[in-house]
Amino acid sequence: MGESPPPTPPPPAAPAKVYYEGCPGCAMERRKESSTGTPYKELFFVGITTFASSLPITSLFPFLYFMIQDLHVAQREEDIGFYAGFLGASYMVGRGFASIFWGMVADRIGRKPVIVFSLFTVIVFNTLFGLSVKYWMAITTRLLLGALNGFLAPIKAYSIEVCRDDEQALGISIVNTAWGLGLIIGPAIGGYLAQPAKQYPHIFHDKSTFGRYSFLLSLISSY
Repeated sequence: MGESPPPTPPPPAAPAKVYYEGCPGCAMERRKESSTGTPYKELFFVGITTFASSLPITSLFPFLYFMIQDLHVAQREEDIGFYAGFLGASYMVGRGFASIFWGMVADRIGRKPVIVFSLFTVIVFNTLFGLSVKYWMAITTRLLLGALNGFLAPIKAYSIEVCRDDEQALGISIVNTAWGLGLIIGPAIGGYLAQPAKQYPHIFHDKSTFGRYSFLLSLISSY
């Protein structure tokens, strides 16, 4: 009789995970392992902040033509589209230059600080944009709004990190849904509340704040 084959050695144990103090990603992984069920609270935060951040992107398009008129930068009516194009594109120019930087910052210090800072810059620079009385001020505030708003990449990463592996698609879908809703509702708010002294003279006086700054109300209402 032949000898029996040697027993199969057990598979090697998976190496234990190592967490480091002060590491935002380690803290998130540790929290996700200890949680059960769908993180509704975190996903609600993701949806609300994404919606609030997407509103200012398109809220200016309904009144952009009239804003260029009020800034008196175009010598002819045919030139309004030229200046409006630069002003509308300045937000994405700023975001294009700064997005990689904000992604690196979010990896270093965590997602939430970058998200909170981005929401703060939206409030500050969107208000300053509504208070613009010169073309250079409008395009500068809009450019800084895009450059200092490093929101989209960290919120997508956060929506994945708070979900278990089988729910990560849900997190991304909430980001995309809230973003799309903001891009739809933003222009509606911008058009409905622009130039309130002309549209609603029985409510807003020409000498009031919203009468002197015709587009401030629609901009601050977008957040």
